This record gives sequence, C-alpha cells and structure tokens, in this order.
Amino acid sequence: MLLIRPGKLRAFLSALVLFIVTGQLPAAAQTPDPWRISADKVDPGNYYGVTVANGVMGIVSSPEPFKVKNVVLAGAYDQYGRGRVSNFLNSINLLNMYLEIDGRRLGAADVSHYQQELDMQKAALTTTFDYADKATIRYTYYALRHLPFTVLMDVSIVAKKDLSLTAASVMDTPDALRDVQNYYNEIDRPHATVRLLTSSARSPTGKLLLCASTTFLFTEAHGQEPRVIHEMWDNNEHLMKFSKALKAGETYGYAVAGSASSTAHHPDPLNEAERMTIFARLEGRDRLLAFHQKAWQDLWQSDIQIAGDAQAQQDVHSMLYHLYSFSRAGTDFSPSPMGLSGLGYNGHVFWDTDLWMFPVLAVLHPEIAKSLVEYRFRRLEPARRNAFAHGYQGAMYPWESADSGVEETPVWALSGPFEHHISACVALAAWQYYCVTQDKEWLREKGWPMLSATADFWASRVERTGPGHYDIKNVVASDEWAENVDNDAFTNAAARVNLQNAAAAARLLGLRANPDWALVAQNIPILKMPDGVTQEHASYHGEGIKQGDVNLLAYPLGVITDPAQIKKDLAYYETRVPTEGTPAMTQAIFALLYARLGDGAKARHFFQDAYVPNLLPPFRVIAETKGGTNPYFATGAGGVLQAVLMGFGGLDITPAGIAQRKTTLPTGWQSVKITGVGPQHRTYSVGR
Repeated sequence: MLLIRPGKLRAFLSALVLFIVTGQLPAAAQTPDPWRISADKVDPGNYYGVTVANGVMGIVSSPEPFKVKNVVLAGAYDQYGRGRVSNFLNSINLLNMYLEIDGRRLGAADVSHYQQELDMQKAALTTTFDYADKATIRYTYYALRHLPFTVLMDVSIVAKKDLSLTAASVMDTPDALRDVQNYYNEIDRPHATVRLLTSSARSPTGKLLLCASTTFLFTEAHGQEPRVIHEMWDNNEHLMKFSKALKAGETYGYAVAGSASSTAHHPDPLNEAERMTIFARLEGRDRLLAFHQKAWQDLWQSDIQIAGDAQAQQDVHSMLYHLYSFSRAGTDFSPSPMGLSGLGYNGHVFWDTDLWMFPVLAVLHPEIAKSLVEYRFRRLEPARRNAFAHGYQGAMYPWESADSGVEETPVWALSGPFEHHISACVALAAWQYYCVTQDKEWLREKGWPMLSATADFWASRVERTGPGHYDIKNVVASDEWAENVDNDAFTNAAARVNLQNAAAAARLLGLRANPDWALVAQNIPILKMPDGVTQEHASYHGEGIKQGDVNLLAYPLGVITDPAQIKKDLAYYETRVPTEGTPAMTQAIFALLYARLGDGAKARHFFQDAYVPNLLPPFRVIAETKGGTNPYFATGAGGVLQAVLMGFGGLDITPAGIAQRKTTLPTGWQSVKITGVGPQHRTYSVGR
C-alpha cells in the first residue's frame, strides 16, 4: 500500500487543480524552457548579469530599469593600474537610457512585475515591467550578430491611461577614460533625419581612442517624428531625448541603435562609429532584426539536443549561447576565461581558449574556431622572442596574452615565467583545426609554423639526463597549486603530443621533420607511483589538486589509452579535488571519461558537479568555482560542453577528421543528438 503524507497530498491536489483550471504547473514544477531563461524575481542585491554579445561587443545586463552594467569591446586593452599589464576596458556605455512618465523618472522603486528574460535562440534580453496603473513597458536589447560593432535597443510602451512620456538615450563615459569629447549632430535626408549622439575618449595611458555613437529609430506608423533635444549634463555624460503624449490603449514604439569602435579596430574610430550608426539608422529596425535573427538561426544549425533532462538541455543551450556570443568568424580575436562578460582576468587569453573552448567550436563551428588559431598565428613572433629571452629555441607562448602577444601575467603570479604547457596547448589547437577541416593549405601556411616552432621549443626545453629521462623541470603544472615542480604529467605528455603532431604535419606536407623531435618525444617520462597510478609530478605525494592534471592524459591528449589505467587514475584523483576553490573543468573531464568507460551514474554525477554548484541567480550563469561570484566562466562552459560532445556524444577529433566512438549516456538521459558537426554539418546521435 502506498502511503502519502497529508502535506504532500495537499500539494499534489493543489497542483492537479491548478493544472486542470489553467493548464499550468506550479512554477517550481514547470519544465525548464530549452531556449529561454526567465528571471521573474530580480533581487538587485543578489544579481549576476547575463551578457548579450556578438563576438566583438558585450553588453552586460543590470537589475535597474533601462540600465546596462557595462560594455566591453574585444581587443581593446590598455594599462590602468591593474598589475602593470594590459587590461580590458569598460568602454563607453552607449545603451543606458531613462524614461519619464508624467514627469516622474522611473527607477527600481517605481516599477512592479519586473521581469527579465534571455532568449538564447535570438540572442536577446527582454525586460518588462508596469508603472503604477499607467503603463506597461517592454524593452529588448541585441548585440547585432551581422554587424559586429553595432547594438540595438527596441522599446515598446503600452499606455493604460492618457500620459506624457519623455525618453532619453544617455551616453556615459567611464571615469577611467580621459580627454572626453561629446558631439551632437543632425543629418537631414529627404526621407529621414539622422540624429547622432557621439562621444570619444582616450584610454588611461592614451594608447587608444574609443568612440561610440547612437541614434533614435522611429516607426513611420507613429506619424511625424518627435522633436529631439540634446542636453549636456557633465563632461562624462550627455543625452538626447524626445517627448510624446499617448492616449489610453495606445502602444508606442521606438528604438536606439548604436555603434562603438576604437583604434584597436579602425584607424578612424570616431567617424567609423558614426558611419556604422548611420548605416543602422537607414537600414531600419525591421531589417536589422531580420538579419540578426537569421545569423543566429544559422549558428543554431549546430546544436546539442538532449532528451530526458530538460534542465540539462537549457543549461547546455546557455553554454553554447555564451561560447557563440563570445567569439566570431573572420577575426583574430580569442575569448578570455570570462569572454565578453566583463573585465575578469583582464580579458587575457590563456589555455582556457586553446584547450577548453576551442574544441567545442572546432567541432560545431570550425569557421569560428579559425579565428582563435588565427589569434595565435599572428602572435607567433612575440612567442619566438619570448623563447629567446628564456634561453630556448622555437616559440614559447605567454601564459597570459592580450593584444600584442607578449607575456601579460602580473609579476606576482609564477604562472607567467613557468606555466609552459600553454605552448603545447596552442599547438594542440592548431593540429585539431587541421584534423577537423583537413585543410592542408592552412596547415602549410599557418599550422606548420606554429607546430614546428613549439616543437623546437620542447626539444630545447628538456634536460637530457639519459635515456627515458629527458626531463622537463621547474614548471607550474596545469594543477596550478603545484608550482616549480619537475616532470609534471600534463606538461610532459602535452610536450610529447606537440612533438608527435609536428612530425605528423611534416609527413603530410612532404617536409623534413627535425629528427630530434621523435627522440625527445620517446624519452620524456610519464611518472608512476608504486601502486601504478600516474604520478602528477615528481614531488607529488597525494595532496589536494586544483585541476585533474593526470586525467587530461586520457583526454584530450590520448597518451593514456588503457581503460584500466584511466579508471585507476580517475579513482585516485577524483578524491583529491576539494569541494570548493576548483574550476568546473576538472569534474567535466571526469564526466567525459566515465562516459567513455561505460559508467553512466558517475558520468551524470560529475556532469552536474562540474557546474550546478557554480550557478548564480537569476540567469544560472556559471562562476569559476563553487561559491564563486565571477561569471561568466566560459572556460567551464567549454569543459562541460566537451563532456557532452566528446563524452556523452562520443565524438573524437582524429587525424582523419571527426569520428564517433562507443560511449554511454548519463543515467536518466534518453538520447543526445548533435547537429551541424564539422565542415560537412553532419548529425550524430546516441540513444539508449
């Protein structure tokens, strides 16, 4: 006999009645929408914004009506007191606005039913709220995918009573920028007047000129365009505004389009920002949105579809959305650990890109992944100079890289001079790009220079103390709690793979490989402990680890292939990872490997443990660590997505292209379908 406690019975009956009457389940029981994340209750004191971005511009949301937290431009770096290294800048904020109704400027205290919703299919963030009994307001902003330097905010106001509104577009220049210049101009054309609100400013050292410009887009259906007034508030802020009287029941819409640029992107950013804004104004709202939505529709042809876990489906879409948002084809930009979500890690590029984000993009959008390896290729010469400065041959890539490609790690962090595995990670991404695309012309022109130069680095980096003992000493491990250690497992194995892939590239291209590469690869040691577990480094004795260093030898390096050894290493190192202070990628690799080993229960456990404890309200954005508060951690998203693609989906990047291997779904999942894979846009499925 099944016994149901009275409290649970009442809850069940209430839910049943609600469903019968309204067709809706209680909020807590509703199935997560695969494409929309809603914030029905916004708490400004516990709010972590979501980013709308197009691979060049990032717009970070705010809990305040008509505000955005910050605007980030990829590639715009300068120094301003953060570790004496190049930093991402908060760019000119071109999307702040305000709205007055009957003379009252609306703030957080004035509104009710305040909601925000991220539509990941359309890359749009919509905010809705009511003002007393007078109006319902809705606005949506976009970083236009087809126009990398242009954004759009679309506003709709429904009057419940007769009212008068005043709407303003406000241009804010962050305090860190200097030499601010503000401009307002009206350009008359036979069928339109283009009003330009523009600002320019110098970066803190004067290295960059940053510029932004906005314009109103009015709808012809509303008749004659309203009169626009320009106001200068102070040197860092000016605005343009208009007023309009509405009748009860009337709906009024307008939009603001804006563009931003800098001398990192264009030699004449002031005029270019205005030109792009004029272009957007004369394209018009409907065409801008149509092209934007078509661009995202094309991106989503490469998708991951999960049956059996609706919350995982929503979360995986969010991870894909963010990786797609933080990168784009046709550039040499490469995303930082926090993408375009703010100034985290100074916007620098680490192994986070090459090892964790790149494989996802290589499989689903190789044309985007090409931009990431282009970033490294264009900075090959500084890497050569870095090797020379340290007494080595070839190319030694910096641990932290920004615009110039020189080392940008703050001097207090030992990872700068010692975390050398980054060079092998760069080489692995280059090799994987060739493997996915089979593009020999690219391999010859760009892949080979990177692979051969990094191989030369390792051949000079090893210390040759005898057969089987070509040691790599004094490094910071990928487990960064292990500083200045010898023969780190991941570093040694990655160096070996780098050397082998460089030799393979030479054979493909009909070139002569340095014969020393094979000799060095054969003699780099991978250490073992007495019980047969792979030893993380020469002085490792079982302490806690930040990163599953050893487990990366099974994937992505493929140096350890014996299932028994992989399982032994997993069983040992999964107990060495603390519950706090470690990044999401560690558990993601555990999940991937357990799926390949056929353990669905552990695959599910580590998949969830990789990111669920890291989620922050109200949009389930990922922090770097459990309990952390620095979203959005794109590195972690890349790791978790690799668990899904290469673990649960069984995909493998091989020298012959993308293949599928035998794998196991997490317990409870029914199927995974991966669409738009590789240059041929193939579909792969795994089901029970």
